[in-house]
Formats: sequence, C-alpha cells, structure tokens
Amino acid sequence: MGGRLLPRLVARGYRVRCLVRKPAYLRPRAPEGVELVAGDVLAPDTLPAAFAGVATAYYLVHSMGARGAFAAKDREGALNFARAARAAGVQRIIYLGGLAAEDGPLSTHLRSRLETGAALREAGVPVIELRASIVIGAGSLSFEMIRALVQKLPVMTAPRWVNVQAQPIAVDDLLLYLEACADLPGRGDAVYEIGGADVVTYADLMREYARQRGLHRWIIPVPVLTPWLSSLWLGLVTPLYARVGRKLVDSLRHPSVVKHPAARDVFPFHPVGVREAIARALAAEDHDYEQTRWSDSLAAGNTLRTWGGARFGSRLMDSRCVTLAMPAAQAFRPVARIGGRQGWYFGNALWRLRGWLDLLVGGVGMRRGRRHPEALRAGDVIDCWRVEQVEPGHRLRLVAEMKLPGRAWLEFEVTPTDAGHCVLQQTALFDPLGLGGLLYWYGIYPLHRLVFAGMLRGIARAAARD
Repeated sequence: MGGRLLPRLVARGYRVRCLVRKPAYLRPRAPEGVELVAGDVLAPDTLPAAFAGVATAYYLVHSMGARGAFAAKDREGALNFARAARAAGVQRIIYLGGLAAEDGPLSTHLRSRLETGAALREAGVPVIELRASIVIGAGSLSFEMIRALVQKLPVMTAPRWVNVQAQPIAVDDLLLYLEACADLPGRGDAVYEIGGADVVTYADLMREYARQRGLHRWIIPVPVLTPWLSSLWLGLVTPLYARVGRKLVDSLRHPSVVKHPAARDVFPFHPVGVREAIARALAAEDHDYEQTRWSDSLAAGNTLRTWGGARFGSRLMDSRCVTLAMPAAQAFRPVARIGGRQGWYFGNALWRLRGWLDLLVGGVGMRRGRRHPEALRAGDVIDCWRVEQVEPGHRLRLVAEMKLPGRAWLEFEVTPTDAGHCVLQQTALFDPLGLGGLLYWYGIYPLHRLVFAGMLRGIARAAARD
C-alpha cells in the first residue's frame, strides 16, 4: 500500500519522506523530490531523523511474514514509531489495520492488528485508524491467493472458511480513504471501519473471479481441513509462504464485515462492489499496470537478513564468461528478461523441481514470477530471487530468497571490448553457514556447473537472436 500511496501524495503536492530499511530498493521507483531515510521501527535510534519536521505520519507496517512472535514485534515497532512521532511533534498518525469484531474470538493476526492501533495511541499522538477487510487489487496477497486457486484448480476441495463473510474493498478505494485521512479536520483519535459495497463469502469471490475469466469451477466444502493443513495446501498451489498462509487462514475463519458505518458520514465517496473491484484488478494484471505486490515486501520472506554472530567461511564462487560479437546493450537484453514466463534459459524443469523442494521446507519456491517481463528495478522479485542491484545494459545482481544454509547471489555483468564486442560474465556466489553450508555447496556443485553453464549458453543464443 505504501508503494501505491506514495505517488498519490506527491501528486497532491505533499512533501514526502519515506522510512525504509533499504533506500536503494525504493529509490528507482520513488517520484522526484521524495526523501528516503534508512531506518527500522524495531531500531528506535534510527527514527528521529525520519520524523524531523513531519506533520502527518502513515504507519503501514506489519510483521506477518516474520518468524517467531510477530505480534510482539508489531507492538514494539508501533510503540517505537509513536514515541518518536511524539518527540518530533507529529500532529497525526494514520494507520491501516484489519477489520474484525473486537468483542469476539480473534486470530493472532487480527488481534495483533487491533493491538498495533492501541499501541500507536499510547504515546498521545492523535491516530486515525482505518480497519479494512480483504483488499482486491492486482498484486495484493488476498487477490493473488484467490486468483491462483481459481486458475489452477478446476475442482476445489475447500475448507469451511470459504463460507465466511467479508466486505472486500478495491485497492483504489482504500487509497482514497488513506489520502483523505490527511485532510480530515480535528485532532482526536478516530477509528473507521471501511469496506466495499458488497458483503460476500470467499467462495463468492472465487466464483466471480471465475466468471470474469470465463472459467468453470466447482467448490466442494471439506470441513476437516485444519488451518495448518489449509496453509500447507495454499503453499503448494498459490504463491503464499507456508507461515504467512497459516496466519492468513487463521484470520479467514473470522467475519470481516463493517458493523459501525461512521465512515459513510465522514468520507465523500462510495466504494465499488466486488464485481467492479475484480474487473479493475484483472485489467491491471492484463496490462502490466501492477505497481506493487505483497511479495515485494522485504518482510514477506524474512530472508534478506544479517547473519549476526555467525562465522562464514570463505565466499565460494562459480564464475564463467563468454565473448560476444555484439554491443553490450544487446547482450544485456536477455539478461533483463530472465525468470518469470521467460524462464532461465536452461534446465527450467530443474528450476521448477528446486522450487517445489523449497516450498516443501517452507520457502518461497518459484511461484512469484516477476513484476514486468522486461523492466527491472532494485527490490523486484524474480521467482526465488530478488533484484539487489541493476544497472541497465551493464549489471544485474540477484540475491537468493529460497531456503539455504547460507547466503547466495547470482550476478551478470556485460563489459564492452574493442570493435563492438563485449564480454558477458556470469557469477554465482555463496557464503556458507557452517558445515551445513559447505556440504550443500559441494554436494550440488556438479549440478550447479551444468545448470549455470547451460544458462550462459542460452543467454548468449538469445542475445544473438535479438
């Protein structure tokens, strides 16, 4: 949501500063004039610089993709954020939470969303809290789950949560609410429940998606699927991580319907219904208008981490190069298209097998694809990798997000030489974590040599065809 809200705020003339853990990932996509400050809500000493001179602060943070006690991290981060805001004289915090009945049983995830709002209010800065049901939009977690289920399963054996009621909201309407909160009069706390025009079940959403895609699908309820089994099932047939799926499914068992419609009297617009919301999302996907996705979040996989206190052995490397009789820009074009529907230029079946194995151990697998078939920017997801650095026409550096006993990178670099030729170099790097990392590298090294050598040849052939 932050990635989509940012250009809207800039277009309205606001001066915007973004608190991000890795500014390099946001810088290529941030509008001109946006200030980026490195920091983390779990590191209080990084926050004062971000809040200096700020009047309104948006809190769009959650830790659902983190390991361990994510609810405690959410509360800690919210308290740190609110205290820093108070110290800097911030006038208002705007928070996007989850829609749920406070007086009934709740999942850990939904309870954490409510507790986060309460933690933000503790510091004394006025907080406007929007509580939304599932968001329908190209790239949202809920929509990707529904799309993957309907696209891949002609017959779905579905658990009981598919008949739970929700009040979905289109992502464009949610953004309108977030924008409008900055202009609301008054200085007190406020909580608004927001949703679209329709109250439906998850089964209804799946049927409407299928109808708009021209698909015939059957949904067969199976009451014995526990949240744990459902999360594993989702992890195998959708792009969801198993641990994220488990937390999501646990929340789907609870209705998320607007009970207090005060927002209708405060905000001057009317959200669309499910049919229009899905139509907009499909149009965005079909035309590559997808701006941001849930999987772009660095917290989603929790894999870009510092191995604090661990001793790494010498960095291991597999590097090879080929000289090509073409300009560097031509040689780089197939590199920029790697992954997603294009594939990996060699051994795609082996890549898919690696993805399945990764899913089985709770990793990200190869299901995420890529944002755009050709364009790349730092922070983009490419299957089980993430773009760490991209210099168009020259270098692409990917960092692995699959489950590994260490850290891994894959880098491509094109260097011009004399007479219109260039050298294309491909390098795989691995920082092994202990003995397990060394055993992993040397155990599959022959397979890596086969795949990486074939990949380089495939890229060279593709470049010659361009």
